[in-house]
Amino acid sequence: MSRTRTRHRRSRAFFLAALATVLATTGGTALAVSDGAGGTAQSRAAAARVDNPYAGAKPYVNPEWSAKAAAEPGGSAVADQPTGVWLDRIAAIEGVGDSMGLRDHLDEAVEQGAGVIQLVIYNLPGRDCAALASNGELGPTAIGRYQTDYIDPIAAILADPAYANLRIVTTVEIDSLPNLVTNTGSRPTATPECDVMKANGNYIKGVGYALRELGAVPNVYNYVDAGHHGWIGWEDNFAASAQVMYEAATTEGGSVDNVHGFVTNTANYSALKENNFTIDDTVGGRSVRESTWVDWNRSVDELSFAQSFRGQLVSTGFRSDIGMLIDTSRNGWGGSERPAGPGPTTDVNTYVEGGRYDRRLHMGNWCNQSGAGLGERPTASPEAGIDAYVWIKPPGESDGASKTFPNDEGKGFDRMCDPTYEGNPRNGFNPSGALPDAPISGKWFSAQFQELLKNAHPSL
Repeated sequence: MSRTRTRHRRSRAFFLAALATVLATTGGTALAVSDGAGGTAQSRAAAARVDNPYAGAKPYVNPEWSAKAAAEPGGSAVADQPTGVWLDRIAAIEGVGDSMGLRDHLDEAVEQGAGVIQLVIYNLPGRDCAALASNGELGPTAIGRYQTDYIDPIAAILADPAYANLRIVTTVEIDSLPNLVTNTGSRPTATPECDVMKANGNYIKGVGYALRELGAVPNVYNYVDAGHHGWIGWEDNFAASAQVMYEAATTEGGSVDNVHGFVTNTANYSALKENNFTIDDTVGGRSVRESTWVDWNRSVDELSFAQSFRGQLVSTGFRSDIGMLIDTSRNGWGGSERPAGPGPTTDVNTYVEGGRYDRRLHMGNWCNQSGAGLGERPTASPEAGIDAYVWIKPPGESDGASKTFPNDEGKGFDRMCDPTYEGNPRNGFNPSGALPDAPISGKWFSAQFQELLKNAHPSL
């Protein structure tokens, strides 16, 4: 779609929305005038707030991602699936080069007759302090620019009456707040960059400001990123992470009312449901929690984690009606290697290793994982407490470069994206499990997309 056409349509929508407002405020009767986007000026009135923005709503399909997926062999089977629109730098708001900007996506959502669109708010100062592949454009102290040049323009666009009938879901700042718990201080996983972000408070301030400003738009539904079970599922991370999220939600003049829910497993690979073992199983008198893979985690999969972490968040002070999202875009782990049943009961490790769907060498591996597959298709209200399974990470977009690539996005080279790397103590010195020949994060990676198709579960 040409950007000229979408901007022309936007101007018409502005005019009709203004006309309806004038007539309403002067006692006139608004005519059912077509807005050029499949509705009328009257029907574009703000949608009523709902408990679950995904329920009964047609989701927006990003035409840019859809075209890339459809161009791949076999990709047409999933090219109509809704995926997240990533606003990962200031320039993305207007659109980089020929790519669609935020208004273009919103206009296209209206054109499609969509009821819900998914945006990823992802540009914190000092972004991704515990890794390098997704470092961002803003330095650690650039909180002012984050607020005025990034969040404020996004909030202004989302408040446009032309989009009042869309339910706008925002995934707010992935891979940020849990870093303040797991990668700071005396932790063996601490990094100097995360210590800086904890000391200056700009993750807390940035997320709080984003939640407040975006949450002021009546049809925006904020979901805060909540890591995944292989990150904050342990006792020393679980409650502490919920507390940090509460602090962020209530800073900068904000409140928990600006948080509609939380999203887990964003751009990660944790299996949705491990059917062949549970956290309560024992083998030879030893708990599954003692296995090398589970390693005393509180959960064995993402569904059980999301449901239990929801309870922790509510007890920490969040509203009792919050909902959870789970990113299932790359956690299917199907194909010929998928176990058909539990492992041998020789000991707890053979039991877990033989039965687990998640085939990563370590649950700390996160970059372009070999053997991964598409997971459950986007679905509303699949389980208790879960608003939806979603594809926030567009399948086929790289997690990070497998070698150094110069770029103007501030993204570094992380050895966890290097398939030859075995030097990270945080993953037990296991190989990274990454696919070779990967481009920088966010760029199309055909080999990964083909891997995801091949190993999809449910199968295509």
